[in-house]
Amino acid sequence: MRYKSLTITSIFVLMAGVAGTAFTGENWGKYAAGEKRSGYTFMTPETRAMQDDDFANPAFLWVEQGQELWSKVEGEAGKSCASCHGDADKSMKGVGATYPVYAKELGKLINVEQRINQCRTERMKAKPWKYESSQLLGMTAYVKNQSRGMPVNPKIDGAAASFFERGKAFYNQRRGQLDMACMNCHVQHPGKMIRANRLSQGQPNAFPLYRLKWQKLGSLHRRFRGCNKQVRAEPYPFGSDEYVNLELYVMWRARGLPVEAPGVRM
Repeated sequence: MRYKSLTITSIFVLMAGVAGTAFTGENWGKYAAGEKRSGYTFMTPETRAMQDDDFANPAFLWVEQGQELWSKVEGEAGKSCASCHGDADKSMKGVGATYPVYAKELGKLINVEQRINQCRTERMKAKPWKYESSQLLGMTAYVKNQSRGMPVNPKIDGAAASFFERGKAFYNQRRGQLDMACMNCHVQHPGKMIRANRLSQGQPNAFPLYRLKWQKLGSLHRRFRGCNKQVRAEPYPFGSDEYVNLELYVMWRARGLPVEAPGVRM
């Protein structure tokens, strides 16, 4: 316990020693909604410029892959995504702003990645794509990109309410050897430095995104797992109910911010 307490103290002494008011006073326009600010506003000008230019944004390599896969026939049913959904720019508009959603047939929440694989297995009679595979990341980025600029607005009432509460509880629960919760960084200390990283509000509106640290596109659940590992907690599997519930809660926290997928972050 003494080791853990000293570790936590050293972290917050470091954080307290750096101004937490970075970028305050700026007019962030569409990248802010009240007190909520996109992670875009915590990035360097160079990183923001990379996201702003679709030709410079490396995440668009995956978007292009998703676009190609949209019309590719696979599986025993002889179908593609386009066979049922037509033009993605019309049929997928709004999806990135509203997921995760309650799936009555499963009795739980599902996110975009899981809906894609559900369509593949049930409609196309094709094999599901592995979480974090280039195919699933590409298709997710392509689907969510159709909602770019739309305000995040997930549904948290009705059948989704109990799952939202579980996600909220997860967000505020201390865990791991460092005994820290999501809110300790993203609610109490956004803008401050923790080692070489500047903490943001942890808004999910740009996922899947290209992270310079990863040198590739990654899902929101990859970021969840990374955070769990950083507080020395056992991460949950990709697509776990715990992470999908958490995804709904953090999407609700981001309501009003624009869908940026695919974004770029440090």
